[in-house]
Amino acid sequence: MRVAIIGSGPAGFYAAEALLRRTDAAVDVDLFERLPTPYGLVRGGVAPDHQKIKTVIRVFAATAARPTFRFLGNVCLGRDVRVEELRRHYHQIVYATGNEADRRLGIPGEGIARCTPATVFVGWYNGHPDYRNASIDLSVERVAVVGNGNVAVDAARILLRTPAELEKTDIAAHALETLRNSKVREVFMLGRRGPEQAAFSSAEIKELGTMEAADPVIAAGELAGCAHSTGNAETDRNLKVLRALAAKAPRADAKKLHLRFLVSPTQIIADAEGRVAGIAIEKNRLETRPDGSVAARGTGAIEVLDVGMVLPAIGYAAERIAGVPYDEQARVIANEDGRAVDPATRAVIANEYVVGWARSGPQGLIGEHKRASAQVVGHMMADGAKLEARALPDRDAILALLRERGVQPVSFSDWKQLDDVEVARGARRGAPRDKIVDVEAMLAVLGQN
Repeated sequence: MRVAIIGSGPAGFYAAEALLRRTDAAVDVDLFERLPTPYGLVRGGVAPDHQKIKTVIRVFAATAARPTFRFLGNVCLGRDVRVEELRRHYHQIVYATGNEADRRLGIPGEGIARCTPATVFVGWYNGHPDYRNASIDLSVERVAVVGNGNVAVDAARILLRTPAELEKTDIAAHALETLRNSKVREVFMLGRRGPEQAAFSSAEIKELGTMEAADPVIAAGELAGCAHSTGNAETDRNLKVLRALAAKAPRADAKKLHLRFLVSPTQIIADAEGRVAGIAIEKNRLETRPDGSVAARGTGAIEVLDVGMVLPAIGYAAERIAGVPYDEQARVIANEDGRAVDPATRAVIANEYVVGWARSGPQGLIGEHKRASAQVVGHMMADGAKLEARALPDRDAILALLRERGVQPVSFSDWKQLDDVEVARGARRGAPRDKIVDVEAMLAVLGQN
């Protein structure tokens, strides 16, 4: 059986691993990636001061070393190859394209200067080619980060780390230079619901206490009314960490990260030049729905924060790809339990599957993709056993098709060349790597440009 996987992030690699470990079927896997570099979120999303998390790439590299695996980087679905062509060349297709679009606040002023989606900010400091030229203005002293998931925590922490802390990481060189000259002294992290409903993990929030020159600040009232035992282990861990952070007196000379809960932005205020000058926030109260879930409702009480930059970090959504079924409401690739479906009829599309955030939306940590991808591979094997054998073109026919269009895929051995160059560049500044952030420059290193 021959399988195409679209997207080389954790979910895509875990799906490849699960397929190639099968003993009940011989499987060839071609993993397509629109960038010349693999690893998706691990390279372009994980914060640079989380180097330990990035060691998971050793597992992915072991998968890539298998003889029936091929990496086809610098190949974009919908631009270089179409879905209907993949259907002719592969028995099954797995979409592992992740979530690359940002979710919008939907409030007045969202599009003005210095209001920058977290997707852009995170991609910028991680050296993602799509965002390397983003305009990030850190000449302001106060920033509002809207959201309290792990991405929001990452963004806030990177803003407040010292250059000395960051230069030891694989942060993009252009971002490091901008952050060296940053004027940011205070960051407000704004959560719509209460501390018990916060989306961050306890490991992430605990790390806020490790910043060398910045302190988290949690007003006593923010934790008032929180139970000491909620019945949820993760929530209890979060509250324990928050209480410990709140008990520490902030240093007088330290930068400040203010954690605010039960507030929602209602308007981003502009100055005379059309740049962020403040953000209006409404105090919320919690209501319990009939199903037991908790919703935030505005009280009408408005406060204005004097900030010069806003980073919305309220979630991600899957991008639309030509020929791929898309669920407009959930903003994921349309699927039922990992099987792709027609978004209108919910009828299963044979031999097409979805894994990772493209399947579920932005939830779960990197390691959780392994189990979920393996589950979908189980569906693939069960479905494949019921299908009649279908002859395919030669495996290299897809390469010939790409060459006809002037597309030269980047192989995994090519990537290892780039990897060696980046690691050598990083060594010169005492960092794990110094990323090449321009696709043309990557291809030039490989002699393809």
